[in-house]
Amino acid sequence: MSEFFGSVWWLIVTLGLLITFHEYGHFVIARRCGVKVLKFSVGFGPALWSRRDRHGTEFAIAAIPLGGYVKMLDERDPDAQVAPQDVGSAFNRKSLGARMAITAAGPAFNLVFTIAALWLMFVIGKPDYQPVIGHVGGVAASAGLEAGERILAVDGVHIDNWTQAGDRLVAAGMARQDVGLTLGRSGRPERSVTLALSQLPPDLDQQAIYERIGLVPQQMAIPPVVGEVTPDSAAAQAGLQAGDRIVSIGGQAIGDWREVSRSIATHAPQGQPLALVVQRGESRLTLAATPKPNPQAGVAGAPPYLLGIGPQPIEPRYDATLRYNPLAAVPRALATTWEQTRQTLAMLGHMLTGQASLKNLSGIITIAEVANASAQLGPAWFLNFLAMISLSLAILNLLPIPILDGGALLYYLIELAKGSPVSERVQIAGQYVGLVLLVALMGLALYNDILRHVS
Repeated sequence: MSEFFGSVWWLIVTLGLLITFHEYGHFVIARRCGVKVLKFSVGFGPALWSRRDRHGTEFAIAAIPLGGYVKMLDERDPDAQVAPQDVGSAFNRKSLGARMAITAAGPAFNLVFTIAALWLMFVIGKPDYQPVIGHVGGVAASAGLEAGERILAVDGVHIDNWTQAGDRLVAAGMARQDVGLTLGRSGRPERSVTLALSQLPPDLDQQAIYERIGLVPQQMAIPPVVGEVTPDSAAAQAGLQAGDRIVSIGGQAIGDWREVSRSIATHAPQGQPLALVVQRGESRLTLAATPKPNPQAGVAGAPPYLLGIGPQPIEPRYDATLRYNPLAAVPRALATTWEQTRQTLAMLGHMLTGQASLKNLSGIITIAEVANASAQLGPAWFLNFLAMISLSLAILNLLPIPILDGGALLYYLIELAKGSPVSERVQIAGQYVGLVLLVALMGLALYNDILRHVS
């Protein structure tokens, strides 16, 4: 339950910060342009707290923290009562440039927040892992990568830590593009290899792509040492004990715990007892075990056969820190914002063209869980998370969908081109279309969240 409440709390903190900053952008530019602001609300529904300032603006925190709004004086509002002396401060009476600036200010402030959060993250220093390979499988194994090698560059771009390497590899995987790696190892010359990510199957989400690439950092490698043996299991009947190091299964050498389940799945269907070679103290033993069919095998991700063993728990420790002085952090924050923007737009493009699976869309449940997880990792990781969500909000709001800021900007661009506003009938129709699209998008994201949990 603590994880549940932690997720809820950090979701509220995240949305509260980002929504407030977004709406403050609309608010402050509206005030600068001489528009009368009637209400500034963080959240929807009944107000939990509110007050009015000397300008008559009501500031409120509402019960449903899934959005917010700035209500401005507008003669087109059927409920508005515009006094003669206030006509000049109505939104609809302002110039096209002023209306565009007010509308664009929300996403622009989210972009500013992204840069500021990344700058602070770099100044504080974000702990990470060295880009040293601890386990190799999947596409990486086919390309000949080896445990202990250090990733020096991805497609010619220098790599400082594992997160940078992972982000670039997953981005290439999403685009189904082969990617070149420069690898180094003490006592050996540098070498270059190519990962054939263009051969990845379709309809994989980001996590599945990362797993198919098959690289694990050295600090997260799991030794193939038995940590627990389930009573009355195939392993217990075969005589396996906690502390045994698995050397091979069915003649296949085992170097990491992740290879255990794959090896069992490969050899168990043959119907014969598996030959397990284990190291127990100074002795090397060969045991015979017959894995049992898994009753949950139909559930996504569940192994088809069970041996009844678990690994020893590990505590990966960060061995790298990404830190810059306050001056150097400025260009680094700008460069990271641009890179993340490019990758996000590329992802959207891949999903629209069918290159990337729609499973990559995440909803409120995933955001809450990642918010909680990043908060537990420390302030630098949480700032990184806030920056990425803020950037996503900026990009989402700029999509040319009526009901979003991007839809309103599209109307203004049409007005600029034709010399007159878009008709009210078209705007109303667009609102309905935009609402349907937005609800469908949110529904798909929520469906993906639920499917991940069911799986």
